[in-house]
Amino acid sequence: MAEVQTRRLAIDGMRCAGCVSKVEAALAGVPGVQQASVNLADRTATVVMPLAMQDKALIAAVQAVGFDAQPLSGIENVGDMQRAEAAHVRALGLRFVVAALAGLPLFLDMFLHFLPELVEAQAVWLLIGLGTLAVMVFSGRHFYIGAWRAFIHHSASMDTLIASGTGTAWLYSMIITIHPEIVPALGRHAYFDAALTIIALINLGQALEVRARGKTSEAIRRLIGLQPDTARVVRGGVEIDVPVAEVVAGDVIRVRPGEKIPVDGELSEGHSTVDESMLTGEPMAVTKKIGDSLVGGTINGSGSFLYRATHVGADMVLARIIDMVKNAQASKPRIGRIVDKVAGVFVPTILILAIITALVWLNFGPEPRLSFALVTTMTVLIIACPCALGLATPISLIVGIGKAAEYGILIRKGESLERASQLTTIVLDKTGTVTEGRPAVTDMVERHASEFDILALAAALERHSEHPLAAAVLQLADARKLDVPACEHFSAVSGQGVTGMVSGRQMYLGNEKLMQAFGVTLSDDDRQLVRELALAAKTPMLLADAKALLGILAIADPVKQDSRQAIARMQAMGLRVVMLTGDRRETAEAVAAQVGISEVLSEVMPEDKDQQVARLQASGEVVGMVGDGINDAPALSRADVGFAIGAGTDIAIEAADMTLMRSSLDGVVIAIEISKATLGNIKQNLFGAFVYNSLGIPVAAGVLYPLLGILLNPMIAGAAMAMSSVTVVTNANRLRRFKPGGIK
Repeated sequence: MAEVQTRRLAIDGMRCAGCVSKVEAALAGVPGVQQASVNLADRTATVVMPLAMQDKALIAAVQAVGFDAQPLSGIENVGDMQRAEAAHVRALGLRFVVAALAGLPLFLDMFLHFLPELVEAQAVWLLIGLGTLAVMVFSGRHFYIGAWRAFIHHSASMDTLIASGTGTAWLYSMIITIHPEIVPALGRHAYFDAALTIIALINLGQALEVRARGKTSEAIRRLIGLQPDTARVVRGGVEIDVPVAEVVAGDVIRVRPGEKIPVDGELSEGHSTVDESMLTGEPMAVTKKIGDSLVGGTINGSGSFLYRATHVGADMVLARIIDMVKNAQASKPRIGRIVDKVAGVFVPTILILAIITALVWLNFGPEPRLSFALVTTMTVLIIACPCALGLATPISLIVGIGKAAEYGILIRKGESLERASQLTTIVLDKTGTVTEGRPAVTDMVERHASEFDILALAAALERHSEHPLAAAVLQLADARKLDVPACEHFSAVSGQGVTGMVSGRQMYLGNEKLMQAFGVTLSDDDRQLVRELALAAKTPMLLADAKALLGILAIADPVKQDSRQAIARMQAMGLRVVMLTGDRRETAEAVAAQVGISEVLSEVMPEDKDQQVARLQASGEVVGMVGDGINDAPALSRADVGFAIGAGTDIAIEAADMTLMRSSLDGVVIAIEISKATLGNIKQNLFGAFVYNSLGIPVAAGVLYPLLGILLNPMIAGAAMAMSSVTVVTNANRLRRFKPGGIK
């Protein structure tokens, strides 16, 4: 399979969901493109294409359907983004002010009648018409340019509706200003005020929408802002400040107390604590010593140190996180793809409805028929813009995925966020997922020696051993800074333990068989304790000399502190929790009992894990799989949603849909809660958008007029259309305040 790359483009000119479907189809039609997804909320496109392919072909395809595009790459400058956004809001605000000030006198004239009648002062109204045209060109040119581009590319968009509605109002008003006799006296009304007020209100709505939309991307903006602008690099024995973009792998960098770490690297001199909450969501600082890895964007504590840069630019962990979050935000859940299909035919449908509305009023309406036909047609065109519909899904998705990133949960695609809300079963790998994944000494029982001597003597023997459990003993001895004596005549007894001479004493460390082989007598209490430790999923190691049993050490892979609580929360959510492990049944059941899991699948071969997930799926379960190892990758891919523990292997992370950077099962619960909140928010947005259009279009067409004598004013339609988008964005922003249960 050819290597592929994922490219992101900024798309200029998109205003509605209809635009999305056109740009998406254009990009998908470029030879070699494997997948294209367009996001209306942040005006970007994400394209999966061959590694050798250039951006030029993509840009040309976008331009061919009437839009413009430019590539996005690297970690964008936060300041530049904010300045560009602020400039756009100011431009929209200025267009609103100009159109509002020009339209206000005409609007007030409806009530105060201070302007002369149209038939009495045609010259005055001609000047008003020309002035209106100038303001329309200044304040609404982006609508008319967009409509023209759509027209020459044989399509229609939101701009088509706005340009058609306001343009028709202006043209009709100019015609009756020049030839008022062509309509009855009751129909001699100019709609210059409607054209200006509609343009003013829509510009205001877009300005408010852009400001609110900017808040939805706050999480990704904070991530981008984590990297400092400069790094203090040691070159030629001198410390100099250079832009982060100029740092290369191998550079030695000085970090002082309280400073941000510029790029990824490895500590080479000094020590400190580092706040990695941006990466993991965990507030506790992490101690760093020589040889430990450092992540760019994390914050140094009170120490000063030197470190060697290992990954810079796009290879940094922070850059990869930002890319993952952006790609997920640009992806589409199933519900979003359905909406896009509906919205793709929405604008042409509205144009047809507007024509039908005009024909009905012209043929069956009361006098002045032409005026009634114009007002209702214009109102239908304006109120029906599918902006809110197009924003409903992506705007909530951006906030939801950003919210997940705040808690150290990286989501690869929007579809998995949607699917997580539907999970019925969670399958947990044991080692490294429920447990810490590394053996540790959990118990020390004194018999004929102190705890201090037991650990020191055991460490002396294990220093020569290659058994995996030896590392746990040595790690504890190092942590307690014990002076470990030397061991002579070391010997490993296969399947039983080790022996050796320590400080002139013959020592034995192993299981009951080793004690029996060398004549060490065990009491009934000792044997009972060994059995109890084994039943608790611990490995008992007996330490003895030639005379008697000195003590017992128990080694186990300890359960993570928050595993039991997290599993209880899953079960409280109605989820079926299953442990899946290759470990022996007794050990698996002992661990399961500690964390409250009643369903255990043990002694499962690595190649069979995905088959167990498939079996659960075949029984109707929607399965989430949580794992961290290479042997979990097939099961993570098979599951409906795969959760990779962040401390696990790169292969597991690549195979999963979500990555839990905190290596805690709490992340699964939080991800599901955020998923449910996001999907609920999307449904609220869609309900509001559909109800708005479903009720608004018939009222705009005049269905209430025969019964109640009510017609919807086009200006009110313009305000309603503008505010519908603002309402959707504001509702999505409520997710920013969402806090998962159990989080303070």
